[in-house]
Amino acid sequence: MHTPHTDSPPGPLRHRSAGLPAGVLALSSALLAALVAVEWRPLLGLDGDISRATHRWAVAEPGLTRAARILTDWVWDPWTMRVLCAVAAGLLVWRYADRWTAGWLVLTVAVATAVQQGLKAALDRARPVWPDPVDSAHYAAFPSGHAMTATVVCGLLLWLVHRHGPGRALRRAALAVAVVSVTGVGLTRVWLGVHWPTDVLGGWLLGALVVTVAVGVHRQRHPRTAG
Repeated sequence: MHTPHTDSPPGPLRHRSAGLPAGVLALSSALLAALVAVEWRPLLGLDGDISRATHRWAVAEPGLTRAARILTDWVWDPWTMRVLCAVAAGLLVWRYADRWTAGWLVLTVAVATAVQQGLKAALDRARPVWPDPVDSAHYAAFPSGHAMTATVVCGLLLWLVHRHGPGRALRRAALAVAVVSVTGVGLTRVWLGVHWPTDVLGGWLLGALVVTVAVGVHRQRHPRTAG
C-alpha cells in the first residue's frame, strides 16, 4: 500500500552534513578577510601581479574593455540583480502563493547587502589606482559587491528553480546562466581594474556562505516545501 510522502524534520546527521559547507565557507571567508586586514605581503603581491597584468590587457584591448563595462554596469550590476530578485519574489507570490519564500528571498538579499557594506566600512581597503584607468568605482574594495550580489542572487534563484522542479533543460540552462554570470562579473571587475582579485574571491566566498545559510534556514523553517 502506497503512503503519501510527508517531509520529516531533518535529523542530526543531516544537520551536520548541511553545516559542514557553511563552516568551511565561514572559515575561508574569515581567513581571507583577516589576511586582507593585516595586509599580508604574499597576498598583496599576488593581487598586484595579477592586477597589473590584466590592466595592461584592458588598456591594450579597448573593444573587450567596452564590452566588460557594459556587462558589469548593466547586465551584472548589483541593482540589476536586485531587480531580478524582486521579480522572482513577485512570481513566487503570484504563481505559487508563497509569501514566506518571497519574503525570505528579499530579506536574504538585503542582509547580504548589509554584510557587504559593513565589511567594506570595517576593512576600508583601497581600490587599485592606475595612471590610465579604464573605469572607476566607489566605496572600499573588499569584498566585491558585484561578485557577492551576483553569487547570492544567482545561487538563491538557482535553488528555487531546482525546488520548483521545472524540466531538466530549464534547470541546465539556469545553471549555465548562473555560472557564467557569477564568474563573468568577477572577471570583469578585475579586468576593469576596480577590484583586486581577492576582493572578488571574498565576494564569491561570502555570497556562497549567505546562500548556504539561507537555504538551511528555509529548509528548517519551511520544511513542507523545502527542496
